[in-house]
Amino acid sequence: MTHFEVFGLAPALDVDVKALEQRHRELSLEFHPDRFAQADARTRLSALEKTTTLNDAFKVLRDPVKRAFYVLKLKGVDLDSEASAAQAKMPMTFLEEVMERREQLEALKAKRDVTKARVMADEIEKEKSSALVLAKTALGRDDVTEATHQLGRVRYYSRFIEEVEALEEEASS
Repeated sequence: MTHFEVFGLAPALDVDVKALEQRHRELSLEFHPDRFAQADARTRLSALEKTTTLNDAFKVLRDPVKRAFYVLKLKGVDLDSEASAAQAKMPMTFLEEVMERREQLEALKAKRDVTKARVMADEIEKEKSSALVLAKTALGRDDVTEATHQLGRVRYYSRFIEEVEALEEEASS
């Protein structure tokens, strides 16, 4: 059963998050393990499994980035697996750009220059948004190769932003 099927939805890149949240609440109440506290062990286990499946599906579908990665996975490319990650084969120019930006970020970390790191992260956030739009467009026309490349970019951008946020958090401590 796919995450979409858990909520009775057709696989889609765009989801009505408010409706998804409402359906999650409804199903959470229906399958909550506390409702089955007096039931036999098999029924309690089933309720727990359904709740876990429901929560996992909800975490993925409510987040546009995770949802795009999931739709790509449904199309046969799991960027979390070694084989699929190698399949992405990012363009050399992008990889060179990644190395350059990593070096810049490392230099800023060494100087503890949070301000310049934040400026870089803001630029990267824009590129991440753009890559996500391109990935959704590619998935919409079933261009798995292009979607894979764009979501590979999104993954890099997300990690970069997380590093900057960690630097900011460290600096504020």
